[in-house]
Amino acid sequence: MRKIKQLIAAATVSDGAGVKIKRSLGQSQQLRLDPFLMLDCFGSEQANDYIAGFPAHPHRGFETVTYMLDGHMLHEDHLGNKGHLKSGGVQWMTAGRGIIHSEMPQQESGLMRGFQLWLNLPAAEKMKEAAYVDIAPEQIPVAELAPGISAKVIAGVLTQATQQWAGPIQGLSTAPLYFDLTLAAGKSLSIPVPDGHN
Repeated sequence: MRKIKQLIAAATVSDGAGVKIKRSLGQSQQLRLDPFLMLDCFGSEQANDYIAGFPAHPHRGFETVTYMLDGHMLHEDHLGNKGHLKSGGVQWMTAGRGIIHSEMPQQESGLMRGFQLWLNLPAAEKMKEAAYVDIAPEQIPVAELAPGISAKVIAGVLTQATQQWAGPIQGLSTAPLYFDLTLAAGKSLSIPVPDGHN
């Protein structure tokens, strides 16, 4: 079993048009964490912390994974794509050769909370066409592993004993494992991770 090497304190920053976020990846540690480029956590019940959103901005050469725990955002891009990201949903965007998009709140009050993870694309895939996978909450398998232990399987395959749960995102060259784990106090869980994975 691998051991935790380091705890990284998230830095409070703002992004987009002033949205307050906590950034835990995206600094000097990225060389050790390839393909993970950045991990942001956003969350507030104060509309002023998120209402300005993320107006049109470019991405190229990587993927963004937005997991909306609470709230509602509208995504639009210069190619005419549009999608609603609501509580419990995920959007997996491949920027590829380039895209200009916006992510704007569709609520004026209440809690907005979630994560955005950036994954580097291999050199051979950086110029591929932009693409999206919008995943509704009901498309995400929930594995009840034991009393007080559950996992939402977003990407990859979760293996426990003789059982497996496959998330809706499969077949990516980076082969990420993306699980939302819930453990009651005092519970523990061991997850097999392939050799070579960060």
